[in-house]
Amino acid sequence: MIRIISGKHRGRKIQAPKNLPVRPTTDRAKESLFNILNNHFYFDEVTALDLCSGTGNISYELASRGCPDIIAIDDNQACIKFIQETAEKLEMDTLHAFRAEIFQFVEKDSKTYDLIFADPPFDFDQYEKLVEKIFEKNLLSEEGFLVVEHQSMQDLSSFPHFSNVRAYGNVSFSFFEHEKEAGDE
Repeated sequence: MIRIISGKHRGRKIQAPKNLPVRPTTDRAKESLFNILNNHFYFDEVTALDLCSGTGNISYELASRGCPDIIAIDDNQACIKFIQETAEKLEMDTLHAFRAEIFQFVEKDSKTYDLIFADPPFDFDQYEKLVEKIFEKNLLSEEGFLVVEHQSMQDLSSFPHFSNVRAYGNVSFSFFEHEKEAGDE
């Protein structure tokens, strides 16, 4: 069960099909993540990319908070169909879901996002390549955040652009951003 925490659809519960190959972000972790993001962004001004979007949990939260442009990407057609149907049902016109392999999408996309959230499967072993590609392709705006969800036992702190990590039990969010020049606030 997915619960939208805040915004227009606050408290709304969404039941995802049981056959989807996903591991949704827990409510506790999602709430903590959005508390951090709330202090950095005005959601009604944010362009967002949700990579490996699964059930669309993060995308729904962004849409509920007024995010004007959300792209959800997953390589599983059933996940994409579920996100599209849910977005239509909830009249989330700013949420667009597409089926694509993560690296093919990153390689071809030319848009810039304020927030990129990536939640690859726990057996994913190319985190560093993903982070490098996102920065190499200039997909992240100058003030933006790349947030990667991963198992807490994994340490991504040696990757370029790493800024900090927050752990919530077995799950951690590693944050990446452009380096700030001396004197930048």
